Amino acid sequence: MGDSIQSTLRRRSARAVALGLLALASTVALADPKPAPQPPGWQQVLNPAPVVGLDGKPHAAACSGFPGTDPAFSFWHKRGKSKNLVVYFEGGGACWDSFSCTFPMSAGLPPQVPQLYMPQVPANSNPASYDGIFNARHPANPVQDWSFVYIPYCTADVHNGSANRFYANVGHPVFPLPSFFAIHHGGFDNFMVVLDWMRKNADKPEQILVAGSSAGGYGASTNFPWVQKAFPKAKMAVLADAAQGVLSPAFDTATPGRNSWNPQLPAWVFGNDVNQVASASIVRTAALAQPQVRVGQFTTHFDQVQIQFYGVSLQTNPALPSCPSTGVAASWNQNALASLAAATDAPNYRHYLAAGQYHTILRSANFYTEASAGVPFSAWTSALLKHGAGQGADDGDDRDDTRNPHSAWRNVACPGCLTPLPCP
Repeated sequence: MGDSIQSTLRRRSARAVALGLLALASTVALADPKPAPQPPGWQQVLNPAPVVGLDGKPHAAACSGFPGTDPAFSFWHKRGKSKNLVVYFEGGGACWDSFSCTFPMSAGLPPQVPQLYMPQVPANSNPASYDGIFNARHPANPVQDWSFVYIPYCTADVHNGSANRFYANVGHPVFPLPSFFAIHHGGFDNFMVVLDWMRKNADKPEQILVAGSSAGGYGASTNFPWVQKAFPKAKMAVLADAAQGVLSPAFDTATPGRNSWNPQLPAWVFGNDVNQVASASIVRTAALAQPQVRVGQFTTHFDQVQIQFYGVSLQTNPALPSCPSTGVAASWNQNALASLAAATDAPNYRHYLAAGQYHTILRSANFYTEASAGVPFSAWTSALLKHGAGQGADDGDDRDDTRNPHSAWRNVACPGCLTPLPCP
């Protein structure tokens, strides 16, 4: 009888162990899979598959489809040594009506032909060729050992569109366009596809910089809340480069105009009516709505490309500028300074206003030489990223730092640049 009891106990023990192993296996199977290690160096993801995005909607990635161009979308990523991540939105113009969409950027065009937007991902788009924050060998690069995700721009909608539109050929002098042609404004769809890849492959970043230049600066400013939602435990900073949003007021509410893109702005930040959000107030609105995120903005005092697009918007969507038509540059300057001043009421916002006329800095050697505002821009960017992040970090109280003239991260401007230019 004793042997029978012991045999029964052994069978029960074995069964319990088996059930325990089965339960453990089930738990492991249900756990989130660990992201696969990424190879070193810049890697390109070609033709990413459609996804159901973080917004719960289906999204497929594609470029503009301008006649004669490649509609395939791709993006780049690079594994760094640290647990931090840069998400960079590329720039490249915009289009919103028949005039602006007739004139894409293309190699070999005569200088007199307008070139207003990038219609496809260039064949030579590897970010390894860029300077600025992409120069991993420069000792002053504050993100030299960070991982990167680089989002190309080929949809003419500042990375927040989701629409297909038909435009009329107004008479391109080189391209044999049909009378009407379609443009796919799918920048937000492309971003959702890339964000899905990031959620599956980024290994729990501790700190994230969402940055972009020109059109990409608007993409960074409007899409960073989605990145924050995807990685809620990461410290986050935003840097909008050469993206002041000074455009015709009529552009922001018109179709054709900004509404040509069907802009997808996160409602919990910008509200449900995008027509209530002026382009020039996007950065301020985002900073006020996300006080735990540091938001930085860079522009030169007399950015010629931003002035050009301001002038185009006044032609396509007429509105009364602050100066007569002969003073477009002065009018842009006045409005740009007004938007910088308005944003300073957000305690987590700072700007760097540089001297000169050049456009964008984050991919340029100017990132390391620019110091016209009294502090090297690379050092200012480094201070932006030291928010509660170890030795040398600020105390995390941005409101207190606003009152501290010795804070490393503060509003700075070139001498005399905060005085608006007079109308001619």
